[in-house]
Amino acid sequence: MDTRWAKRLKGQVQLVFTSPPFPLNRKKRYGNRQGQQYLRWLAGFGPLLADFLTADGSIVIEMGNAWEPGRPTMSTLAIESLLAFKEGANLHLCQEFIWHNPARLPSPIQWVNIDRIRVKDSFTRLWWLSPTSCPKANNRAVLVEYSDSMKKLLRQKRYSSGRRPSQHDIGKRSFLRDNGGAIPGSVLTYPNTNANSRYRSYCRARGIDRHPARMPVELAEFFIRFLTDKKDIVLDPFGGSNTTGLAAETLGRQWLSIEANSDYAEGAKGQFPSVQVR
Repeated sequence: MDTRWAKRLKGQVQLVFTSPPFPLNRKKRYGNRQGQQYLRWLAGFGPLLADFLTADGSIVIEMGNAWEPGRPTMSTLAIESLLAFKEGANLHLCQEFIWHNPARLPSPIQWVNIDRIRVKDSFTRLWWLSPTSCPKANNRAVLVEYSDSMKKLLRQKRYSSGRRPSQHDIGKRSFLRDNGGAIPGSVLTYPNTNANSRYRSYCRARGIDRHPARMPVELAEFFIRFLTDKKDIVLDPFGGSNTTGLAAETLGRQWLSIEANSDYAEGAKGQFPSVQVR
């Protein structure tokens, strides 16, 4: 990043939403370190990114799972790296989310497809972090449609109240108010199956190398809606195909995306013809 931009952004970013390279055993084209080298590399970004945040800003970082080389056992490196990132920047863990991708291909191949001794790995973690324990957030901005049973309850104005085995005491009118939707859970399910996106078409037509690890735009939209307001600044320091920028643009936020690979940056530009790539 240009140092002039860095100085201007200090204390101005409301949300850093990013998905850095994962600590995978197999090298990818976009570059990924391994072991303790990866942990130190990721942890080093913590203080740098926290410095960009507003007083009530947030960092949401996605991290996939890692497996031990040559063995059907999971590595704790991903969790250790997240902890090092958190502690290195003195951040609070506001909440942990899971992105469940039901369309993900079976992996690791050896243990799932060949030996058949594991089930497919179909989720990643997203840690919501902040320098304050009370960052800006509003779950009313991410309400989901009520279930059919809840819609029926609201129509009939009737349900079973009283004390539950969990010790919750449900009042006679506790669930009769229509809030416009239900509060979502921390497991977010979005299939990553958008094979005909504008990004893919643009890259294919121009022979540009596409980024191999892309997330559904709905995932970025969820956190941008949840943690920012219109015109707030959203930053993605590992831009890739610039899904974060696309979501932020659609939702009326200001955004900045950083990508070290010029091919990936040029491909992402196809979604925003007027955006300057440096």
